[in-house]
Amino acid sequence: MEPGHEASAAQRLAERVAAALYERDRASQALGMAIVAMRPGFARLTMKVRADMLNGHELCHGGLLFTLADSAFAFACNSYNESTVAAAGAIDFLQGARLGDELTAEARELWRSRRNGLYEIVICNQHGERVALFRGRSYRIEGQVLPPE
Repeated sequence: MEPGHEASAAQRLAERVAAALYERDRASQALGMAIVAMRPGFARLTMKVRADMLNGHELCHGGLLFTLADSAFAFACNSYNESTVAAAGAIDFLQGARLGDELTAEARELWRSRRNGLYEIVICNQHGERVALFRGRSYRIEGQVLPPE
C-alpha cells in the first residue's frame, strides 16, 4: 500500500463518519452549526450567534458555547468510526460572544487509547480572539458510526 493511501483512506473515513453523524444530529443542525474541516482526531465547526442564543446580559448563553464545543468534540472523537461518547467535559469562558459573532470551535485529539481519549477544543470569534477553552474525555462504546462495508 502506498504511504499516502492509508492517510487518504483515514481522511475519507473521517469525512464520511462526520456526514453520517451530522445527518442524525438534530441539535447541531438546529443551532446552525456547520462542519468546515474534518480529519482523524480533528474537527472544526462554526456557529453564528443568533438573537435566540442570547442570555439576559445580551451575550451568547454559556450552555450554547458548551454545546458548540461538545459537538466539535463529538465529531473529532468519532472520526475513526468507533462509536464514542463523552465521559467528561469542562469549559472555561474567557470572554463573551455577542449577537452576530461567527464562532469557530476546533477540536484536537491530545491522547487516545483503546477505550479513552482526551480532546482540547478552542472556541474563537471572527477576530481570532479566544472565547472559551473546553477539555473533554471520551469513552469508546460498542459499535461503529457507519455499518461495516
